[in-house]
Amino acid sequence: MFRHTLIAATLATTAWAAQAQSASYAVDPTHTFVTFEVPHLGISTNRGRFDKKTGTVQFDRAGKAGRVDITIETASISTGTAAFDQHLRGKDFFNSADFPTARFVADNFRFDGDKVAEVRGNLTLLGKTQPVLLKATNFGCTMHPMLKVEVCGGDFETTIQRSQWGMSWGLNFGFSDNVRLVVQVEALKQP
Repeated sequence: MFRHTLIAATLATTAWAAQAQSASYAVDPTHTFVTFEVPHLGISTNRGRFDKKTGTVQFDRAGKAGRVDITIETASISTGTAAFDQHLRGKDFFNSADFPTARFVADNFRFDGDKVAEVRGNLTLLGKTQPVLLKATNFGCTMHPMLKVEVCGGDFETTIQRSQWGMSWGLNFGFSDNVRLVVQVEALKQP
């Protein structure tokens, strides 16, 4: 009896310690950006970003695990050219009226030592969900000098084919299907 009680107590303590390692973080929208780059006519690159996003991150460094859930308002797209932004918000591209958000959810983190190296998840856009692999080019955690809370963040990138989500406008006359996504994310530890 004593042995079973000791085993149960040990398992409960181990489970509690594992949960205690995991922390919740809120995405800092002022230091988080999703930027895209698309070749234009083979001679230059169109660039833009999404200005409105929210999200949460669960992160367990000791257990080398995590979960991220980020929502982007597609109408917040900004290229610096109003007419181009309007076209991108329309039915040829993001169809923001019918699909006001895009969402990335991932719970498959690969680590290199104590740093996140890759995040595998699913991107939902235009009502379709496809797998996406984000590779980290930078990652770290530190104490924020002004807010006095831990902040974790990094730079991630991938290349997707927009046609996988049904965004095929312009492909028949030479516009690129490949879109490079560059993601800068910072998230603040929650109490």
